[in-house]
Amino acid sequence: MSTAPSALFVCVHNAGRSQMAAGFLRELSGGAVEVRSAGSMPAEQINPTAVEAMLEKGIDIRAEQPKVLTTEAVQASDVVVTMGCGDACPIFPGKRYEDWALEDPAGQGIEAVRPIRDEIEKRVRVLLSELGVEPVA
Repeated sequence: MSTAPSALFVCVHNAGRSQMAAGFLRELSGGAVEVRSAGSMPAEQINPTAVEAMLEKGIDIRAEQPKVLTTEAVQASDVVVTMGCGDACPIFPGKRYEDWALEDPAGQGIEAVRPIRDEIEKRVRVLLSELGVEPVA
């Protein structure tokens, strides 16, 4: 039995970009990919504008909480996608790393967050095809 591929999204606060990416991957993979997200310095709460932007796409991430990045989470993941956390992201040999240089949605209005969200969705769809998973939506 093959195990599902797994992906970890990491940004500094785990409140916006990584949460949106995790939401898209969970939704689009229909559970075929194990999804984790974390931050090197997690925020108190998820970015409400990111939540709003995702709700517009029919994806509810309100129940998510920013989580601290652990080496265990990295070791348990096949693909690690970093989003501007730089040196705070631990590197393990044999892992596939991608760095998505995306603008931080923190403190921005919905008009500024929508293009970031849409770019994340595009990249998540590419990642799915690279993992050999057919998107459900």
